[in-house]
Amino acid sequence: MIKVRNLSKHFGNLVVLKDISADIRKGEVISVIGPSGTGKSTFLRCLNLLETPTGGTIFIDDVPLLDKRTNVSKLRQKMGMVFQSFNLYAHLSVIENLTIGPVKLLGKQRAEADAKAMELLKVVGLAEKAGSFPDELSGGQKQRVAIARCMAMDPEILLFDEPTSALDPTMVSEVLAVIRRLSREGMTMIIVTHEMEFARNISDRIFYMDEGVIYEEGTPQQIFDHPQKEKTRAFIHRVRSLNFHISSSNYDLYAMQGEMELFCEKHMLPKKVTGYVVHITEELLGIQTDFSDIKLNLSYTEKEGDVQLVCESAGIPENPLKTELLEEDIALKLILGRCKSVNYTYTDGKNVLALRIKGES
Repeated sequence: MIKVRNLSKHFGNLVVLKDISADIRKGEVISVIGPSGTGKSTFLRCLNLLETPTGGTIFIDDVPLLDKRTNVSKLRQKMGMVFQSFNLYAHLSVIENLTIGPVKLLGKQRAEADAKAMELLKVVGLAEKAGSFPDELSGGQKQRVAIARCMAMDPEILLFDEPTSALDPTMVSEVLAVIRRLSREGMTMIIVTHEMEFARNISDRIFYMDEGVIYEEGTPQQIFDHPQKEKTRAFIHRVRSLNFHISSSNYDLYAMQGEMELFCEKHMLPKKVTGYVVHITEELLGIQTDFSDIKLNLSYTEKEGDVQLVCESAGIPENPLKTELLEEDIALKLILGRCKSVNYTYTDGKNVLALRIKGES
């Protein structure tokens, strides 16, 4: 359905996209992942000419998008785009946001457009908000309206540019649920996202972008479980772990716990597990005596469903979780009671504690 050949995009001397070629079939769901600043959003914007490519060709249903003779406006109607920032018309009600395009651009009658809009609002769970205005909605509701507005134009392709990045974590799941429903209905979708578990579960293929190219592509299992290239492996490892370095006793515990909670939410871990992670971290740091060089690593392995917390600390060899202290130390009891296993080693002058945290069961 979409054929891209040798696509490039420069902003002055800055090369953002380099010689990208890709094929996207009808009904496929492609997730585009990778570090920030590697051209993911620019690639998406080039597909519907929100950015004009510097070189290369793009075909939509075998029609050359960049040919001067092509009716770009008509071709664009095949593609809906959902942005990070919703882009709803603040002065229009929800239903008016959905009907303005079909009436003005597709020539539909008002009654027909209203009926279709109400159907779509039911699909995204917002029929009762039809008469509300955007400033009366939560962020998640605004994004669901933005998706419904795209669908009102009867697109064949949907482009999502980080549709959940501007949302509070509690609102992310409602938007992802709508996108999942569209995927089940066979909509062709290209999704730039930082939601790795979502990308894994919804996608037919994953494009990993780095340095302005599609560095590696494959099925979700290939990319997430068996990446072939070094940068892909490094990125997948990085998004599945969280690192902190403490160099004094004046560290910000609450900021650290907030990041840990967000990490757990992004990996859709149960609230009970998230609570264990936060409390164990607090208790573990509470029994430390030397704060000159502490490193914490929180990681999640989907295959095993395991959450692991590793604490490295400087100092003489000493296991802070000595079991002989169990009877008299409440903090130690709490930590050990919420872990599947605790392993202590002394390596390269560091006390290393590796804790596997219990799941919901």
